[in-house]
Amino acid sequence: MTQEATARAHPNIAFIKYWGNQDEQLRIPVNSSLSMNLEGLYTETMVNWDHRLTQDSLIINSVEQSGDALKRVQTHLSALRNHIDGIEGHAKVISYNNFPMGVGIASSASSFAALTLAAVSASGQQLSESTLSSLARLGSGSASRSIPTGFVEWHKGVSHETSYAESIATPDFWDLVDVIAVVSNTHKKVGSTEGHQSANTSDLQLARIANAEKRLQDCKEALLHKDFHSFATVVEEDSNLMHSIMMTSRPPLFYWQPTSIELMHLIPEWRHEGLDVCYTLDAGPNVHCICNRIHAEEVSRRVRNISGVLDVKSAGAGRGAYLL
Repeated sequence: MTQEATARAHPNIAFIKYWGNQDEQLRIPVNSSLSMNLEGLYTETMVNWDHRLTQDSLIINSVEQSGDALKRVQTHLSALRNHIDGIEGHAKVISYNNFPMGVGIASSASSFAALTLAAVSASGQQLSESTLSSLARLGSGSASRSIPTGFVEWHKGVSHETSYAESIATPDFWDLVDVIAVVSNTHKKVGSTEGHQSANTSDLQLARIANAEKRLQDCKEALLHKDFHSFATVVEEDSNLMHSIMMTSRPPLFYWQPTSIELMHLIPEWRHEGLDVCYTLDAGPNVHCICNRIHAEEVSRRVRNISGVLDVKSAGAGRGAYLL
C-alpha cells in the first residue's frame, strides 16, 4: 500500500532570532523568537509512504540526493515514524525550491515544514497546528515557524510539546515587504545546525539570552502597533547580536561579506531620509531589507544599484504551510 501527499511551505525571516539550543536533539531553543513568512518563495514537497521500499529516498530540484542532505531527511522521517502511529514503510520524497538554498533565506525552514505536513498527511493523520509545528522543529528549528500563517511567535518551551510556534497576526495585518539583497548564491560552508551547536562557546551568548525576552516583547508590541521606528531599532539590534555570537564563537563563524556590511551602513541612513526600512541577516550573507510596501520599490531600486548585489527578491507576508 502506498500513501501520498504534497505540501507547500514558505521560508520565514526572523525579526527576533533563534540561535542556540537548550536541547540539541529536540532543537528546543534558548530563547523565543518572532518571524514573518515570506510569500512567493516556497518549497513544495511530495511524500509517498510505500511499505515495499527498503529505505527513504530524496530528490531535490530533480537531483537525487545522498550524503548529508539525505541523512538529515532520513533522520527526520525516522523521528516522524517514532511520533506518529500508522506510518508504515519508508518514503520517497521529491522536493522543489523556487529560491536559492543554504544562503541565509531559511530554505531549511520551508523544506522541513513542507516535509512534515506532507509526511503526516500522507500517513492519513490530521494533527493540530501546534503539534505539526513541534514536529517540524525536530528537522529544523525555524521550520516550526513556517507552519502557522503570517507573523509568528515561536515559544521556546521546556519540552517537545511546549516548544511550538503560533500566529500572532495574519499576513494582511501589516503590509511589510522583505526586499532580499542576494549578495551570494554560494551554499554556506558551515550550516545553521553546526552554528547553533557552537553558540554557547561565545562569551557573549549569555548576555544575548538575558535580554532576548525583552527584545521579543518590544518587537511584538511595535509590530502589533505598526510602529516602524521602534520595530526597526530592535530588529537591527537583534540581528547584530546574533552575528556577534557567531563571530565570537570558537571557532568563529563569519557570514557577512563586504556588500552585506555596506548595506548595513546604508539602510539606517535611508531610514533617516524617510524610508521605512531596516535590515536583518539570518545565517548567511544576504541582507533582508524589511520595509513598508509603499517604500519597497524605492528600496529595491537602491539595493539594485549597489555593486556586489547579484539579485533582488521581494516577498510580502505569507501564509502558513498547506496541502496541495
